[in-house]
Amino acid sequence: MDLEQCINNRRSIRKYSTKQVTKEDIIKLIEAAQKAPSWKNSQVSRYYVINTPENKEKFLNFLPEFNKNNVKDAPAIIVSTIVKNRSGFERDGSYSTHLKEGFQYFDNGLQVQNLCLEAYNLGLGTLIMGIYDEKEIRTFLNIPEEQEIVAIIGVGYPDITPEMPKRKDIAEIISFI
Repeated sequence: MDLEQCINNRRSIRKYSTKQVTKEDIIKLIEAAQKAPSWKNSQVSRYYVINTPENKEKFLNFLPEFNKNNVKDAPAIIVSTIVKNRSGFERDGSYSTHLKEGFQYFDNGLQVQNLCLEAYNLGLGTLIMGIYDEKEIRTFLNIPEEQEIVAIIGVGYPDITPEMPKRKDIAEIISFI
């Protein structure tokens, strides 16, 4: 599959078949994520994979009802975190950019997009979620304080084929100077 096809056809999936995702495919997703560029090659993203039914059942309790319903059948959930205060920072801890700590989230977003595109390439679907119980997830997964949870990603085989949502006209988002 070519990149253009992945970009044009990838969708957020909110209904999954219960077919299992292999550990090998999860590793391929993380490998694709890891190949994204990052500030001074800082590679701040980290991933926690929930892929057993028992752990997933417990984990779903840390999501609001609408997110829980969207990924209840997804066989895997990936928690994406960042190592804080590295991307966009100087060695002395000062900010390198006016974005301050924002650049670390940019780096993570690049990685998560690669992960989602590779998932589509493998026939999988994803849903990126940003509303969750941070404290409970941190405790459940034993995530160190030096890391910040950025996104929760449902992963599985799609049981639906959603249409592309309406996009703004290109003239609304581009300026040539």
